[in-house]
Amino acid sequence: MSERFWYLKRCDLFEHLSADEVRRVESRCRARRFTRNHPIYLPADEADGVLLLTTGRVKICNLTDQGKQAILAFVEPGELFGELAIIEPGQQREEYAETVEPSTLLMIPADEIQRLVEEHPQVSLRVTKLIGLRRRRIERRLKYLLFNSNRDRLVHLLLELAGQYGRPADRGVDLGIKLSHQDLANLIGSTRETVSVLLGRLASQGYLTRGRRQIMLTDVNRLAASVNVPPPRSGTTRQPTTAGAFRPKDRPADYLA
Repeated sequence: MSERFWYLKRCDLFEHLSADEVRRVESRCRARRFTRNHPIYLPADEADGVLLLTTGRVKICNLTDQGKQAILAFVEPGELFGELAIIEPGQQREEYAETVEPSTLLMIPADEIQRLVEEHPQVSLRVTKLIGLRRRRIERRLKYLLFNSNRDRLVHLLLELAGQYGRPADRGVDLGIKLSHQDLANLIGSTRETVSVLLGRLASQGYLTRGRRQIMLTDVNRLAASVNVPPPRSGTTRQPTTAGAFRPKDRPADYLA
């Protein structure tokens, strides 16, 4: 079994396809490895295919009118992104994708993914769920940006990250994702200086502890109560259509085809 076949078969989107169908998709794919902080596609690039992240992490971003970076989402191994190629193939992309750490991707041509959507209802349904989930997350974050203070926007983000990536630990919930203060600022539409001050205040109030690019939420229930939302269930809110398809212990060695 080739590495590309392994990754495709274990992607939630393709798991119901036959081995022959997966081999057909594999024959149309190409793999590419990117270094850290490397652009994958840029605004105005043609949406000529979708991408499956096999290793690493990617962020989807936009540039504001002032030239500042706004992070829309993070992509984890097992996730598809660049789905504009399914909806409007050949159109220009509006956002850009950049690696957060060294990453390997499979690039699937737009006509191949469209064929799968047309011929396989399960693939079509999962693509719809994927797009719907991402839209819901972006709408929720937009609501927080419009109607909350910097402090509350940051708290909502920390709780969201705890739900997506959090790992229970002795002292609380480890967010499980390394983000700089600038990354956090780009996620909530604020500044690095403001985020640093707010994290310091939250730490002094006993809500969290900080390390190098790492945050531990020490009182999740009280933190959630401070913004009138239920506490997240750490690491349990990932949806099968977006991530979690690859188990690290089963992954083949990194490759470049």
